[in-house]
Amino acid sequence: MNIDDTIIPDSTQLNAEDMLGGPVTVTITSVDRGTAEQPVNIYLDQFSGRAYRPCKSMRRVLVAAWGSDAAKYIGRRMTLFNDPSVKWAGIQTGGIRISHMSHIDHKLTLALTLTRGKRAPFVVEPLPDAPPPISDEDAADFARCIAESSTVAELDSVATALKSCDLGSHRKRLQTAWAERKAALETEAQ
Repeated sequence: MNIDDTIIPDSTQLNAEDMLGGPVTVTITSVDRGTAEQPVNIYLDQFSGRAYRPCKSMRRVLVAAWGSDAAKYIGRRMTLFNDPSVKWAGIQTGGIRISHMSHIDHKLTLALTLTRGKRAPFVVEPLPDAPPPISDEDAADFARCIAESSTVAELDSVATALKSCDLGSHRKRLQTAWAERKAALETEAQ
C-alpha cells in the first residue's frame, strides 16, 4: 500500500517534505508575484492549489535557463527534489532544488552562493520532451483497465503505464479510480 498521500503537509506551498518519496517532474501552469519574503509563486499541474516558491538560488537557476519573463515558463517542465543539506537559520532543514529542466539543450552549470562569500557549482540537466497529454479515449481505456483489474499486480501494471503518460486533465480522476480499485482489491483479499 502506497501511503505517500498521508504525509502531505497541510500548506499552500510545496515543502521539501513533499519530495521525501523522491524527485517529482512537474509542469508549470501559471506564475504570479508573491510576497516580499517569497516573491514568486509557481503553480504546478501535479500540485493543484499549492505553489512552489523557489528560493533565491533556484530563481537564479530559472532566470539563467529560461530568462526573466515568467510568462514563458507556462507549459515548461522541471524535476524538483529534496536536498537534505539545505540550511535555514544555520540548521539543516532540507529544501527544494531543481535537477532537470525542459527547454534547455545542454547541461547548465552555475556558481551559486552557499553561504556568505562561499559559492559552489550547481548543475541542472536537460529534461527530455514529455509525451503529449492522453486523449479522452485513452483515459477511458485506462479507466476500463483499472476497473477490470482483478489483482493488485494487474493494477500495478496499469500504474506503470499511467506513469509513462502525461495524464493532463485526466490525472485526478484516474488516480482516484486507481486508489479506489486498489482499496477494493485489498479488502477482497482479506
